[in-house]
Amino acid sequence: MKDLKKETFEALEALKEEIDLLVKENKYYITKNEELQDEINSLWAMMDEMTKSDIENWSHLMKELKADIITRSLMITKKVAKC
Repeated sequence: MKDLKKETFEALEALKEEIDLLVKENKYYITKNEELQDEINSLWAMMDEMTKSDIENWSHLMKELKADIITRSLMITKKVAKC
């Protein structure tokens, strides 16, 4: 009976140590997850800025292209002129 109590106590101590290790590991992964979430949020913000910048750049090019097309269409006439 004494051996059973000793074995049970040792098993409980081993389990307590295992739980403590798992709690520490869990805290580490929670911290790591928070760091990675911050990094992801920063990357998404950067992507949003790049997209906004691309839209502004393309809209500027589209305005130039539209002006060029209008200018070219005004330069072409279908009426025949006599010299």
